[in-house]
Amino acid sequence: MAGWHLDESYETSAGTVAAGRTGDGPDLVLAHGWPWSSFAWHRVIPALAQDFRLHWYDMPGYGKSAKSADQRTSLDVQGEVFVEMMDHWGLSRPRVVAHDFGGATTLRAHLLQGCDFERYMLMNVVAMRPWGSAFFDHMGQHADAFQGLPAHIHRAIVQAYIEGALVTGIAAEDLENLVAPWLTEDGSSSFYRQFAQADEKYTAEVEPHFGKLRCPAKIIWGDADPWIPLARGMALHRLMPGAAFATMPGIGHLPQLEAPEAVVDQIRKFF
Repeated sequence: MAGWHLDESYETSAGTVAAGRTGDGPDLVLAHGWPWSSFAWHRVIPALAQDFRLHWYDMPGYGKSAKSADQRTSLDVQGEVFVEMMDHWGLSRPRVVAHDFGGATTLRAHLLQGCDFERYMLMNVVAMRPWGSAFFDHMGQHADAFQGLPAHIHRAIVQAYIEGALVTGIAAEDLENLVAPWLTEDGSSSFYRQFAQADEKYTAEVEPHFGKLRCPAKIIWGDADPWIPLARGMALHRLMPGAAFATMPGIGHLPQLEAPEAVVDQIRKFF
């Protein structure tokens, strides 16, 4: 089966989106988060493509999708773009796996914008307030001050930030491919712009609706996540009492790269 690639483009309301599809079977959408791109799924795609027709895209402002100075890429916009992409692909009730900000994005699409899912998995997601570390908050308040840093300092910040999400080691080439989209001129500006546009009101708007999921759901959590602790996942589960819940022991915030076999197993069993 073909692996991860971005050979499609689509004009959304937030700019051009790079996307890809592969595999055969029921439709399954992989929704990435921040500061990742659809590349984060590349180690699980070959195995899952044996069972599913997979769909993925880089969110506007991320990866190989459009990045522009006047671009709005906050979570409300990302929820709207997710709905647009489902319409573009002709998916009326896909299965969905969401990670990190992909959680808030898809929850908004499902609970506020009427996007129906067949089944739904949330993995180490941003979904509830408060979210963001002290560093995240600092960057959001002073994003303009970081624009125009020397390239080597900017790279060091991006790499250190990404490495802070990990508990187990990942391949050097995987780390490089996570960092690379943020090192171009437009990528560097977009990196800091994401901090500036982050606003907890976009999860506050959807939190009261968490008990109204319209499909079977499961929450899975790398229980050693240094960014979003397990306690947050358990709190989310309490607001979604109909959802199943499972942990992945000793795994950090990026399970699909830290332990791809465990993620494939969880997805296959649930879907």
